Amino acid sequence: MNRFFQLFAVVAVVVGCHVSRAADIDAAFDGQAAQPTANQPKPVPVIDVTDLYHPHQDVGDNFDILTAYALPELDLRAVILDCTEPFRQPVAKDPGPGLFPDARGPREPGFIPVWQLNFAFGRNVPCATIPFGRMKSPGDKMLDAPPFQQQGIELMLKTLRESAEPVHIVSFGSARAIAVAYNREPQLFREKLARLHLCAGGSSPPAPNYIEWNVALDPQAILCLLRSDLPIALYPCAANNAGDKGYSVFSPAFSYDEHNTYWKLPDLRLIPQMDAPLRRYLEYAFSRSSRVDFLRAVEVDGPPLDEALLAKEHYVWETAVWICLSGRKLVKRADGSHRIIPADQVTASDKVLPNELRPCTVSVRDDGIYEFRETTQPTNFCVYYRGDPRGNEAALREALPALYLSFQTARSNINLQPPAQ
Repeated sequence: MNRFFQLFAVVAVVVGCHVSRAADIDAAFDGQAAQPTANQPKPVPVIDVTDLYHPHQDVGDNFDILTAYALPELDLRAVILDCTEPFRQPVAKDPGPGLFPDARGPREPGFIPVWQLNFAFGRNVPCATIPFGRMKSPGDKMLDAPPFQQQGIELMLKTLRESAEPVHIVSFGSARAIAVAYNREPQLFREKLARLHLCAGGSSPPAPNYIEWNVALDPQAILCLLRSDLPIALYPCAANNAGDKGYSVFSPAFSYDEHNTYWKLPDLRLIPQMDAPLRRYLEYAFSRSSRVDFLRAVEVDGPPLDEALLAKEHYVWETAVWICLSGRKLVKRADGSHRIIPADQVTASDKVLPNELRPCTVSVRDDGIYEFRETTQPTNFCVYYRGDPRGNEAALREALPALYLSFQTARSNINLQPPAQ
């Protein structure tokens, strides 16, 4: 076995050995997890469906999930690990139109990152994975998938059933789990789904015959959901903007318009300044670490990330969802600075920048490519709007690092030293 698979072979031993040591310091951080203040509304219940892998396929997924854990406005109820079989292979072939041709494995569903975050934040958010194969039709219930791969569907349905109020679901992957769960219990979804926040597809009109990554992962899931009567917010990832010269070769995946969510951080130099456990968590992810003591990795400093890696651009698609779902506002302050702040902290001198959902109608082709139109009529669909995309990017380049630097974990003050030799 190579080092990656050795990690999974010894997980049980490592966790068992770690528990006794961790118990000795639990009193030092117990109860320090972030709590909403008295003037904040009740946190929004959320199920996060994410194509988070280990080692990472897109390290942006490791960044993205931090917000779900750290914002006091959000009540993260479950993490569903979206996984598609070709990406588990040592060298994955291009699984479909619109996907990156060099999606190299091996990798597995991101249990390790979720366990690390539960450990760092003092939480116990359940997680499970889903059927690795694609749906055969929009109505597929995937009852023939192996029991292990059924757990994510079952966890989603269980979370909805047990919630006293409707739950929001965010989708940062194929949307397969959501479509299958809906096919199994459509009435439960109509009663308990507050809104599905679907990050997939492109702005309208769509780029000719371009199937965006998340749509291409499982087009049948997109057909199922976009032809349903469920409340859905669309967050297009791509844009049909042939005039965008941000890249020498035009690609819808890396283009900007007023409705899509893509933007770029110029570098990752914020990581060394972050809360120590979160910094170590990201160092573990970026380095594609295969060390087996993955919980201790968030307690003890390891090798820092290379400056060359920190200097690289970082592509982002997820920020818009968390701003809209949390009710926070992206503002420009009187001094010219930009921040993402709770709505009740906006002052008269703050300029609120567009980050909103607008009603729309949707039509979807059989290949999963959809088109939307804004409307003033009642509809179950809405679409993200950010106004000037370059102005949005400029604001987020300052505001998002500031938000990440504000995140504190339950283990912030714990800094174990390696045992003496």
